[in-house]
Amino acid sequence: MSADLGTTVDPPAQRWPRRPGAVTTAYPGGAEPDAAGDPAAVARASDRGARVAAVAIALAWHLVVGLPGQLAARSQLPAAPLAGAAWLLVAGIGLLAGHRLLRADPLPAAPLAGLLLACDAVVFAAVGDRHLFAAANWVWSGLGWFLLLAVWGRRTSRLLLLLAAHSAIALATLVARGVTAPADLARFAMYVYGTSSLPVAVFVGAAAIAGMARERAGTAAAALAVEAERAAAERARRDRQARLALVSAAAGEVLDDLAQGRADPGDPAVQRRCATAAARLRRLIAESDDVPDPLLHELRAAADLAECGGLAVDLVNVGVPPPLPVPVRRALADPLTTELAGARDWARLTVVAGPDEVTVGLVTPDRGPGDGSGPPAPAVDDEKVDHVYERDGGIRWTQTRWRKR
Repeated sequence: MSADLGTTVDPPAQRWPRRPGAVTTAYPGGAEPDAAGDPAAVARASDRGARVAAVAIALAWHLVVGLPGQLAARSQLPAAPLAGAAWLLVAGIGLLAGHRLLRADPLPAAPLAGLLLACDAVVFAAVGDRHLFAAANWVWSGLGWFLLLAVWGRRTSRLLLLLAAHSAIALATLVARGVTAPADLARFAMYVYGTSSLPVAVFVGAAAIAGMARERAGTAAAALAVEAERAAAERARRDRQARLALVSAAAGEVLDDLAQGRADPGDPAVQRRCATAAARLRRLIAESDDVPDPLLHELRAAADLAECGGLAVDLVNVGVPPPLPVPVRRALADPLTTELAGARDWARLTVVAGPDEVTVGLVTPDRGPGDGSGPPAPAVDDEKVDHVYERDGGIRWTQTRWRKR
């Protein structure tokens, strides 16, 4: 028997470069996974909120703070068109970065960071000496947020490096224009601290929150796994106890009769009872084996035992049965196992399976009308399994059938 096992493997999704404490936020097709699935998914869901906040702050600051300051001083700027073009370019970069971050698509960090630093240098050159520390020089307060977007999900050191480059451009401009008085340098230090600390705090805080979410979700998942293992162990214990009770019921009565002298070992009826109990024991033992086709395995175990007693068994299997619960397999196999134990000369065992139906049939020679045996009583009463028993003096035909309902 064979089964066609097909597995579809999705191509690996592109992901953010990892950093300690960073959150990987790229998903196949841009779709966020279910956060309830694993700790990493919980961390990604937590990171999404921080991404939304960072994008909103960057774009709002650029529009509400940067644009009015530039428009108010446009007539006083030495190169107002150049500063305006830089503002538009940074706005476009922010929209692109925000769109891709909210879709969880990876960003080309190096090109975006290079463009942003180029705009930084252009604006410092375009505003002139008078507006170096004024609102018209919007890159002081706003560019840090766009640098944060460009390197989101990467190491904190990359953001610090970009902010240091941003500060270096500002300091080089001050030195080149001779704005090096102690008050100017103090103002420069205050601007660097004030405009860099908040983006760094948001960046580090988002990573810390996502890390805590991942840790707590991992703890919860571990607790659930322990509980699942405990439940599985308890279920296995109950199954073992149920199987032990079935085994005791299968052989205990006949063994007790033999021990008490109420049964004669030479009596053919007693011999058939012993053979039936042995076949049922063999099937119950095979029932716990981990095999691809448990039903066929259990029937084969009963057939092997019958063959050891000299019976020629022809086992035919057609089709692959669907997964069947243990009670259904018992209801399918037990009547045939009982009949097979009392068969003589030969037996033909047939299993015909489909996705919605499984039929097991047994044909054996009839032992004659005076043998005193009737149709085998099913050991398990399952309303989903039909039992058919017929005899015509030449052969006996026993059939069990399960249909999906």
